Amino acid sequence: MNLLVIIIAVVAVVLLITGGLVESLQFLLWVGVVLAVIAVIVFLLRMISGRKV
Repeated sequence: MNLLVIIIAVVAVVLLITGGLVESLQFLLWVGVVLAVIAVIVFLLRMISGRKV
């Protein structure tokens, strides 16, 4: 898996946890969701195309 995708996924998980625990920082929850979706899309595109980018 690409290093960038791993970093994006880790940041997404951290932001999801932080956004879930701290109600005043709930916008981080949405940022985490967006980053997680981007990471999944990039991963699926790499799996479908079979390229090592």
